[in-house]
Amino acid sequence: MRKISRIEPVLPTLPKRKKAAAYARVSQDSERLQHSLSAQISYYSAYIQKNPDWEYVGVYADEAVSGTGTDKRSEFNRLIEDCNAGNIDIVLTKSISRFARNTVDLLDTVRHLKDIGVEVRFEKEHINSMSEDGELMITLLASFAQEESRSISENVKWAVRKGFEKGKQNGNRRIYGYEWDGEKYVIVPEEAEIVRLMFKNYVDGIPLESTVKQLKEMGVKTLRGYDFTCTQITYILQNERYCGDKLLQKRFVEDHISHREKLNEGELPMYYIQDCHEAVVDRDTFRWVQEEIKRRRAEGVTAHPGVRTYCFTNKIFCGECGRTYTRAMQRYKVMPPCVYWTCKTKKIKGEPCRSKNLPDEALKNAVAKALGLPEFDEAVFAEQVEKIESVEPRDIILHFYDGRTVREPVTMKGYKKEHYPPEVLAYRAEQRRLKKLRKEAESDGENNDDTRNG
Repeated sequence: MRKISRIEPVLPTLPKRKKAAAYARVSQDSERLQHSLSAQISYYSAYIQKNPDWEYVGVYADEAVSGTGTDKRSEFNRLIEDCNAGNIDIVLTKSISRFARNTVDLLDTVRHLKDIGVEVRFEKEHINSMSEDGELMITLLASFAQEESRSISENVKWAVRKGFEKGKQNGNRRIYGYEWDGEKYVIVPEEAEIVRLMFKNYVDGIPLESTVKQLKEMGVKTLRGYDFTCTQITYILQNERYCGDKLLQKRFVEDHISHREKLNEGELPMYYIQDCHEAVVDRDTFRWVQEEIKRRRAEGVTAHPGVRTYCFTNKIFCGECGRTYTRAMQRYKVMPPCVYWTCKTKKIKGEPCRSKNLPDEALKNAVAKALGLPEFDEAVFAEQVEKIESVEPRDIILHFYDGRTVREPVTMKGYKKEHYPPEVLAYRAEQRRLKKLRKEAESDGENNDDTRNG
């Protein structure tokens, strides 16, 4: 008998297309390089879409960013995120130097993409990250790319420094009060008036805090649209450009990898150019302000007009760490605030200091006794005592202007009973009692555990 078999129709299965993307980058913002970036984007868009085995994802392009790091390359980081999400199988790029000039970043990225199954192809070097010798070739060529970046960086630095020697400015940064016209700084009249106001207030002895408040009331903002701060005003007061001069190479870039700027503290020569642009303030005023800033810094807080100070301000020094003592206050609900002096180090988290706090009244009593006075006299103290050193256990050493020193204990006996109300003393005594009971309970628990374990 004949056997009949049914043959089911079989539909041809199309191979799954791989999702492909490209990465492009230029390091400078110029018309020529912008054209190069556009050409790369157009080329890869057409190249991927013409391949029937690929599914076009897109071209990720970073403009005017260096390849020595990844932090500022937003498109590069977005590419990696899409790879991690499984949206990309193949990454195309023109060359290793376009992908990264930092050997460590390059190898870490390529290895990571390889681990998650993403293939990276470098067209110029004809390297595929999935091939057997791919990583070896990438390592060698990446080292050359990094060295090339270092060489370019050194050549640029050399050219800039040679320009400094000839007095060539590089003032392409906009600063408050000036615009850069390509060759020199040009005054912005409205902003220049504000700068002159800052200098005038400082010369007149008006505190920086008052100037900040005045500018805020006037609606004056920084170039970024924020309110001025004391730090920003101080920077303006110290900037030599406002008297028509310019100091070149105040900062320099440490290396071509981090691009981190460092304050020039003598590592490289600096060049001072006088009268290179129109001044906002006259040179005599600028010099006076610089001397006054130095004087105030040397004398500390007492040199700043408008800042409230006390007889012991900048007078007490810690014998443990050498820092000055600062006035502090402890407030209670049932009694007046307790004023005391404490080492500044103790107020900074992570910097312990064994020095003792000195209650204001107890300190005054000790100073009066050392001076041979029945009670503390601020005028006599200021006239005779140059500084006070706080030492263990809770003593002070008075250094007189005539060279004498006197050591005196800051007596705390009876101080709390005299200055604290009974309810506060009772509360503190109860807290100490409870703390002692907790320690005894913890100790008994540890002893019981030891007995059971034994």
